[in-house]
Amino acid sequence: AAAAARRGASVVLVTTQPGSAPGGVEVVAVETAAQMERAVGEAAPASDVVVMAAAVADFRPVQVAGEKLKKAAGVPEIVLEPTPDILAGLGAAKPEGQTLVGFAAETTDVAANAQAKLVAKGADLLVANDVSAEGVGFEHATNAVVIYAVDAEPVEVALTGKDRVADAVFDAVVARRLRCAGSPRT
Repeated sequence: AAAAARRGASVVLVTTQPGSAPGGVEVVAVETAAQMERAVGEAAPASDVVVMAAAVADFRPVQVAGEKLKKAAGVPEIVLEPTPDILAGLGAAKPEGQTLVGFAAETTDVAANAQAKLVAKGADLLVANDVSAEGVGFEHATNAVVIYAVDAEPVEVALTGKDRVADAVFDAVVARRLRCAGSPRT
């Protein structure tokens, strides 16, 4: 969000961490994957670029306990159900001319999984990282990614600060939009 705002974009940030949002952006605070899906669904259709960097859990409990679970009752059975696939939903409904960016935190077969996800989700760009690598991904100030595009060669971003990674992502967005300028279909 900060990288887009620095470039002069009008930014709507849907987040579970509104206190960490950069200045100059519109913040929509959410707590659940369902709330995120609704908020993104409302903002996305009018957006030129949608960047889905949130790490939404793939599953959630079917039932939420209304009170503390006691050890005396034994180990509870927890049944999970999939959360909404927000990126796939956006890809299926993507308006002409919009650029959709997805993210993939992987631990094995990063390139193959990222390229498959790029196509399956209907994204234009997919930013993939190997979160098992040293200094990469969650809970680090650094990251190393490969940016895959449906219409260009992958761009590798070596281990660096997350601000530089964000700039590289938006460089890829700009390059994609320039490639598609004047095309009958983007």
